[in-house]
Amino acid sequence: MSFRLKPKEEKFFALLEKHAALCAQAGDVLYDCFQGKIPGEEGLETVRGLKKDGLAIRIKTMERLQKTFITPIDREDIQSLIELLDAILDEMKEIMDKMVMYHPGQPSAGAIAMAQIIAQCTQEIKKSVAYMRNLKDNYLKIEARSEKVNNLESQGDVHYHEEMALLFTECTDPIHIIKWKEILSSMESVIDGCEDLVKAFQRVVLKYA
Repeated sequence: MSFRLKPKEEKFFALLEKHAALCAQAGDVLYDCFQGKIPGEEGLETVRGLKKDGLAIRIKTMERLQKTFITPIDREDIQSLIELLDAILDEMKEIMDKMVMYHPGQPSAGAIAMAQIIAQCTQEIKKSVAYMRNLKDNYLKIEARSEKVNNLESQGDVHYHEEMALLFTECTDPIHIIKWKEILSSMESVIDGCEDLVKAFQRVVLKYA
């Protein structure tokens, strides 16, 4: 029998979908900033607004969890998913904060590649969350998206280690090293956070698909 939800329960998936869409939007803004398509200050302002909206969704989700007797999946899973989404969005805001505060200069090709990976990961996550309304029918699609994110995370690791090696072997300005070390570390944290999130998706699929 297909896994169906009562309409009153689908609000949790709607909230998760809205938050995932915010993450995907922030990922696109971050990538645009690293490519120089939009100014850093503009990107930061946009991502700050998305973070504020994300926090409101997280609070609303937690409030509804407290008031809802029957949830479509375990309330612990809903809480975990919304918190992981919020952490990704928060870390992207931190990256934009550092890009504006530190004035680190033009991003390297490797840093831009990492920004692209963040944008791709958040788009895959957005699609995965949309499939969760019907896990029985869509579990293979979620698995496929999860595998894409895992592969992107592996690519991100390669870029991160290459960029860190270049910083410490070719850069002679210690301040520049510190700035980009922090920015690159935050970028790696976002990509790792995306991997953590798809692992959470896979645990949910195992429970309900």
